[in-house]
Amino acid sequence: MAEAVIVIPARYGSTRFPGKPLARLWGKPVIEHVYRRVGQSRLCGRAIIATDDERIAAAARGFGAEVVLTRSDHVSGTDRVAEVAEGLEAGLVVNVQGDEPLVDPGAIDAAVEPLADDPGIAMGTLCAPLEEVEDLANPNVVKVVLDEAGFALYFSRLPIPFVRDFGAGVTRYRHIGLYVYRREFLLELAKMAPTPLEQAEKLEQLRVLERGGRIRVVVVPKASPGVDTPEDLARLEKMGPGAA
Repeated sequence: MAEAVIVIPARYGSTRFPGKPLARLWGKPVIEHVYRRVGQSRLCGRAIIATDDERIAAAARGFGAEVVLTRSDHVSGTDRVAEVAEGLEAGLVVNVQGDEPLVDPGAIDAAVEPLADDPGIAMGTLCAPLEEVEDLANPNVVKVVLDEAGFALYFSRLPIPFVRDFGAGVTRYRHIGLYVYRREFLLELAKMAPTPLEQAEKLEQLRVLERGGRIRVVVVPKASPGVDTPEDLARLEKMGPGAA
């Protein structure tokens, strides 16, 4: 099986929550919780924190993480991960966001398995059933529609699919922003110009679909709560480390 390496992009200058990776949660930085949990993956033998900020790098080295300092001009986490991937020999690269302190190691393995089993799949991701009605109309909760083989038909911030007839047995899914790439494909993707639908929805994964690529989407039982805002952090702090 091709070696799979996890890369965790982490930047200090988040618009909604500056310094988020170093925010304290249950007595440790958020980024440390992410790093500890991805280390429990069965299929990934190595994890790297990718950052352009020496404060994050110093904290990560302090809890024993491998760190790569990247350029500061990246416009996305994908670009930051791709820069690290250039120096790797791994066959598969897994992008796990640095604001997911309760990321499920089993979900990581579930995303990796299709690419490990089928060399014809270049990219994979995750989704979970959409459980909260209010999330359907929330543009910050990305929805995905799948074909019968488990590949993405489309991602959108709108509530897709539209169900015309009440009672139609359609399960709606929310996208989970964890990605697995074949290294060569990731490097190619980072060099591609943004596409119209990608720019309209502000969803990088649409670049792949617009250019005729396919994304394998694995359904997992639930999405882990992430930290986008200080309010999210406070909510998790109250829930306690057993929230997973």
